[in-house]
Amino acid sequence: MVQDQLYKDCMNSSDLTHLGYHNDVLVGAIMARHEKQPGGKGKMYIATLGVLAPYRGYGIGTKLLEKSLAAAEKDASIEEAYLHVQVQNDEILSFYKKFGFEVRETVAGYYKKIDPPDAVLLAKKL
Repeated sequence: MVQDQLYKDCMNSSDLTHLGYHNDVLVGAIMARHEKQPGGKGKMYIATLGVLAPYRGYGIGTKLLEKSLAAAEKDASIEEAYLHVQVQNDEILSFYKKFGFEVRETVAGYYKKIDPPDAVLLAKKL
C-alpha cells in the first residue's frame, strides 16, 4: 500500500519526523521525509502535521514544524520544504504562510477520498 511506504519513508527520515507529548500522551506529530533530487540535492516533504483537537492553540504544531524545519536547515543537501494542503483549508494555509511557505500551484484531483479533491502546493526555500 502506498500509504504504508509513506510512513516507512518518514520514519527513515527520523531527524525530520517528530512526536509531541503532553503528560506522556501523544497529542501531535509531524511526519516528513527527505527526498533526494538529481545532483545530490534534496527536499523535505511534509506528509502530515496534526495535533489532537483539545491540544490545539497551545503552540504544539508550531513547535513540531519548527523542529522539523530546523533539522532540514542543518542538512546542507535539503534546499526546500514543501507540502500539500486542501484548497479550502484557509486556517492551515495561513498557518504555513506564517512560516514563509508560499503557494506554488493548485493540483487538481490530488486527494482521492475528500471533497474538494484539489490541493495547494506550498513550498519554502531553506
